[in-house]
Amino acid sequence: MRILEGQGVTKYFGGLAAVSNVDFHVDQGEIMGMIGPNGAGKTTLFNLISAALPLSSGEIRFKGQKLNGLKPHQICKKGVSRTFQETKVFANMPVLQNVSVGAFFGTPTRISTADAVREVTQALEFVGLSAMSATPVKDLTLVDQKRVEVARALATKPEVLLLDELMAGLNPAEVSEAMELVTRIRDKGITIFMVEHVMKAIMGICERIMMLHHGEKIAEGTPQEIAANKTVIEIYLGEETHAGS
Repeated sequence: MRILEGQGVTKYFGGLAAVSNVDFHVDQGEIMGMIGPNGAGKTTLFNLISAALPLSSGEIRFKGQKLNGLKPHQICKKGVSRTFQETKVFANMPVLQNVSVGAFFGTPTRISTADAVREVTQALEFVGLSAMSATPVKDLTLVDQKRVEVARALATKPEVLLLDELMAGLNPAEVSEAMELVTRIRDKGITIFMVEHVMKAIMGICERIMMLHHGEKIAEGTPQEIAANKTVIEIYLGEETHAGS
């Protein structure tokens, strides 16, 4: 079943189309990947899905219902949550309070303090941050700050989770741990749509991958199909492989 889909999704900034007539779909229960060079429109597409930016034209649907015109908090409460390319955390607040924001304000119904604490505790345990719940987020490493963002998103009880470059800046061991975390999130019944430049990760855990270039979708398929696509190799994989990614 298609849980998230878009048709003719377009976003103009002045006369420039950052996303141009993109059709996409994400099936329930899958890990869907999105790749492309810097400036290809990947984060812009996530911003359109989450309503951080308004559509210029086109339609985005979640479980068959249009998301056009909704506010970001309304989309979150419907069951679509996200992380960010650059971590957006409350740096001076402890880990526990950062994640509590998701539990209190991101869920579709009002939640009691006891239930929120239980949700937050479970989310922190799931991402491996239980021992750091009282630590100010500014004192955490980059990888742990990213885990805080994931825990906060999970505390909203999403059905779809958008992950924007979760593995950027991580070392190989941390990438492997992050890949395992993403797979475990999917195994909890949460559908994943992820933007990633780390090809080991995108090829290793995604069932399908789409590629954007200059705001247009130029390829879509299984990891094997993407890896063999001449256009993808020429525009993206060739340069990435040459750079050692």
